[in-house]
Amino acid sequence: MSEFPDPFREHRQKSGVLVCPFQGEPVPMILGYNELRRAAKDWQTFSNNAPFRVPIPSEESVRTVRQLPIETDPPEHTNYRAVTEPFFKRPLLPDVIERVRNLVGRMVERTLDRDQIEVLSEFSLPLQAKALTILLNVPESEADIWVEWGVRVFDVGDPHADGKNLDRYLTQRLDAAAAEPGADFFSYLTQAEFRGRRLTREEQMGFANLAFAGGRHTVIHTVSTIIDYFAGHPDALSFLRADARRIVPAVEEFVRIASPLTHIGRVCHKGAQALGEQVPPGGRVALCWASANRDENIFEDPDTVKLDRMPNPHVGFGSGHHSCMGAAHARLLLRSLLSALCEKVDRIERIDAQPHIEKEAAYTRITGFDRLVARFIRL
Repeated sequence: MSEFPDPFREHRQKSGVLVCPFQGEPVPMILGYNELRRAAKDWQTFSNNAPFRVPIPSEESVRTVRQLPIETDPPEHTNYRAVTEPFFKRPLLPDVIERVRNLVGRMVERTLDRDQIEVLSEFSLPLQAKALTILLNVPESEADIWVEWGVRVFDVGDPHADGKNLDRYLTQRLDAAAAEPGADFFSYLTQAEFRGRRLTREEQMGFANLAFAGGRHTVIHTVSTIIDYFAGHPDALSFLRADARRIVPAVEEFVRIASPLTHIGRVCHKGAQALGEQVPPGGRVALCWASANRDENIFEDPDTVKLDRMPNPHVGFGSGHHSCMGAAHARLLLRSLLSALCEKVDRIERIDAQPHIEKEAAYTRITGFDRLVARFIRL
C-alpha cells in the first residue's frame, strides 16, 4: 500500500467527480487536474463571492466576518488583493529571508538538545507562529498568544473551537494600531485604502482573519509530514545535503504530496453542471486539490515522493485568481526548514505517531498528525 494513500484515485479515473455530503449538502468534488484548473478560472460559474461558504464545511458558526480577499470575485477580488499583496511579498526581501532562516535554525538546534520532542506542539506549531510574527512584522512574543489557540484557530465540529478568541485579539490589535500606527500588519490595515477610501473595520478584520486562519494548520501539517518522512527515509536528508539545489524542488514535492488542504468550495449562484452532476442554484462544488495533485495524467508515479521532481505543476497553493497569497512565506519557511535539517541533523527517529484522519461520508484521508514524537540526532 502507498505510504501516502490516495482515496480519490478510483473516482478520478472513473468519472472525475465524487459527490460527498457536507453538513447535509451533497457537494460534487472535482477531482481531475485539468478539470479543476478550468473550474478555478471560471469564477462566473464557480464563485467565491459567498461569505463563510468557501471553506468546506461552512464556517458561519465559527467566525463573523467575510475573509478578504478570498471570499470575493473579480474585479472586486483583484482590487482587494492589491491592498495587502505588497505586505505578503515581504518574504522576498533579504532581511526577512535572513530572519526566517535564523529562526528555523534556532528551533532545529533546540531539538538537538532534547532526548525527544512532540513535533506538533513543541516544533511545528511554535515554528508556524513565530514565523508569522516575522511576516506580520510584530514582536516574536506575540507567538505565545497564538500558540495557545492550537493547530486551528477555529474548527467546525470542534466543541472547544472559539473563533471569538481571534475576533477579540484582532479587535485589540487593530484598535492599538489605529491609535499609534507602526510598521506592522495591523497598522498597515488601518492605513490602507480600497478604491480611494480607508478600509472599514469590518474589511480590516476580514483581511486579518484570513491571515491567521488561512495558512495555519496547512503549514503545521506540512512541516510535521516532512519530519515524519525524513524519519522513515534516512537517505532523503543525505540526498538533499549532497546538492543544495535540490531543496527548492523538494519543497514543491512535499507540498504536492501533503496537500494539507483537501479541497475548497465554490458556490454556483445560478446552478451548474459539474462533470455530469447537476448543482442547484446556490449549491456548491469542491475543488479537490489533494486529488488533482495525484492525477496520473499529470504526475508520473504520483503516489511516490520524488524530491527532485521537475516539472511539478502542483496546485497545493491553489490555482487561478484565488491562489494563496501566503505561498511565498510558506515556501520560505519550508526551504529554511530543509536547509537547517541538512546542515544540523544526521537523522530523525520516529518514536510515536498518531495520524490526523479526515473522515467524511465518501472518503477518509490522512492529512498530517495529531501526535508525532521524534528524536533529532545531531550531524
